[in-house]
Amino acid sequence: MFNSIEETIRFIESEKIPIIDVRVIDLLGRWHHISIPSSGAGELFESGIPFDSSSIPGFRGVNCGDMCLSPDVKSAFLDPFTEMPTLVFICQIIEADTGEGLGEDPRSVLVRAEKLLKDKLDADSMWLPEIEFYLFDEASYGTGKTFGFFDFVSKEAETETGFIHPPTGGYHAIPPSDAAFDLRNEIIVLAQNAGIPIRYHHHEVGPYGQHEVEMMLASPLAAADNVMKLKYIIRMAALERGLAATFMPKPLYDEAGSGMHFHQFLSRNGVSLFWDEKGEYSHMSELGFHFIAGVLEHAPSLVAITNPSTNSFKRLVPGFEAPTKRFFGLANRSAAIRIPKYDDVPALKRFEFRPPDATCNPYLAIAAQMLAGMDGAERKLDPTALGYGPFDDNVDKWPLSKRKRLKDIPADLATAVDALDKDRKFLTKDGVFSDSLIDRHIEFARKYLTDISKHPVPREMELYFDI
Repeated sequence: MFNSIEETIRFIESEKIPIIDVRVIDLLGRWHHISIPSSGAGELFESGIPFDSSSIPGFRGVNCGDMCLSPDVKSAFLDPFTEMPTLVFICQIIEADTGEGLGEDPRSVLVRAEKLLKDKLDADSMWLPEIEFYLFDEASYGTGKTFGFFDFVSKEAETETGFIHPPTGGYHAIPPSDAAFDLRNEIIVLAQNAGIPIRYHHHEVGPYGQHEVEMMLASPLAAADNVMKLKYIIRMAALERGLAATFMPKPLYDEAGSGMHFHQFLSRNGVSLFWDEKGEYSHMSELGFHFIAGVLEHAPSLVAITNPSTNSFKRLVPGFEAPTKRFFGLANRSAAIRIPKYDDVPALKRFEFRPPDATCNPYLAIAAQMLAGMDGAERKLDPTALGYGPFDDNVDKWPLSKRKRLKDIPADLATAVDALDKDRKFLTKDGVFSDSLIDRHIEFARKYLTDISKHPVPREMELYFDI
């Protein structure tokens, strides 16, 4: 929104903005915020705002919790949901005494990854996330000593209107079956007002209110910021209409899951470095293949970061266009990496990593994918030689003996976390990720795995109660 502190201060004064809201992401991917009167803007931009990081998941212990939040003026947007005009800034966490970026701060991790890419390859990186989500008219859930339940209601499934989606038939549906068309229109207008460029939106496959909003290409930091802004806008716009939005990968049994695919490429002077006019396979360059190989080679550990919830792996199952095998292909939606047939031009040549979902921390997810690709480039990995394709047919229809030769994406979070624990050097070798950050990420994942494993679930009652 702004390019300088001076420009920001002038806007606050001219528009008489009374409140400044500063936001920071925790390790798990949730926003936290502190608000100040705009009279404190000068001090905020000069020295940041102090806060106790020990109370936010993933950061320092109580013995060394004093940190400062440093706002990024380029991330600013006016919050469309507050009663008083409120200017929001996304922040990085800095040490209170030295002013240096905190090693465990996810946004600082991505800044370091971007700098490393520039230093090593003299390249920029472009990212396009696709966000899928469900909208429910009612959402209730809870657990206790003697109960455990969830109950979601979608009016799109009610037959009284006469307009309902057939099973898996919601893709690109139109009103009146598409009940949230006006809400999505509102969302994209609010998103664009907040500085998020939008490509399109539509109803997704899921017949119980599944939707997608796709953003335009942006730099790594801007793309991650846009994910956080858009999730906030979707939730709040839905809430104002009495709806509940969830980005859970698999909220409903045997229905389409919600992912967050990441389109990505390197560029220099406005041309994709993944483009090769003479490239025999979809004009993909040698560098592009190296990046594909790096991402697929490290995919078992990557998904511990890009798919960090136990629910993530309920989506990564056969039969729902969610990838379960490590291979790439041209326009192949069963592939972990898809090379789009459209946009086959020098400025936009790219690939799409399809496993991730929106329970991830977008800063860590983008940084990890970038480092995996860079590792593939440094080692000149060949995806075909490693058995990663290309395969352009539906591998689910292959004979079992042939399918077994494909390498798996982890089928559960425990397997992914173990892979990350063993395969972390590509993340830490250049100081982008710290071992302590990865250790904390693994600690949280294993804590949730233990928690989930101890709770009886309703389906177990149906299967075992009367035995």
